Amino acid sequence: MAFAYGSIDELGEGVFRKVRRALGVTAFGVNAMVLPTRTGWFEHFHDEQDELYFVHRGLAGFEVEGERFELGPGGVCHVESSSPRRVWNAGDDELVLLVVGGKGGYVGRDGHMVDAADEERRRAFSAGDEAVIRRLPE
Repeated sequence: MAFAYGSIDELGEGVFRKVRRALGVTAFGVNAMVLPTRTGWFEHFHDEQDELYFVHRGLAGFEVEGERFELGPGGVCHVESSSPRRVWNAGDDELVLLVVGGKGGYVGRDGHMVDAADEERRRAFSAGDEAVIRRLPE
């Protein structure tokens, strides 16, 4: 399958929503974590995979190697594999995180434009010309 889509709410109940399995992702690990108020996940680390946490909804509290901080919607936190980390719901509403795990590093820029004319527009955008971004019909 070339693509798949869905929503976190469609993935069932509970703390972990299995995004990888539901969408057939094989290149990296990915789950949604849904924490009710006044709950948290265990302090843990990994042997090999780094994790990237994206706060979709709510207020996330983090403790990484003894440093505590909070992130709201749109916040991101990268933690290297062997660094101990803990996350909890620091707000009054449900916390929803997207957690991506992986190993192996960046593969470089390997993207290609389907329409050759878009290549020049991409270069112009990269140079600071935001007027070339594709606009959708209203």
